[in-house]
Amino acid sequence: MKLKIIVHEAEEGGYWAEVPSIPGCATQGETFEELLQNLYEAVEGCLSVDVTAAQVTVGDRVLEIAV
Repeated sequence: MKLKIIVHEAEEGGYWAEVPSIPGCATQGETFEELLQNLYEAVEGCLSVDVTAAQVTVGDRVLEIAV
């Protein structure tokens, strides 16, 4: 699996990064190497969350909202 990552320079030094395809998945590091290591851990943690599928019946509506 390949994911696009956006890397930012932190104002206080170091770096922070976000994974747009996984909402809420972000991390930081003092060095670029530390950031990369933390990214692997952050992505693994975000993807390992056990989410059970919702039960949808004929009368239900499925909506998608942005918050």
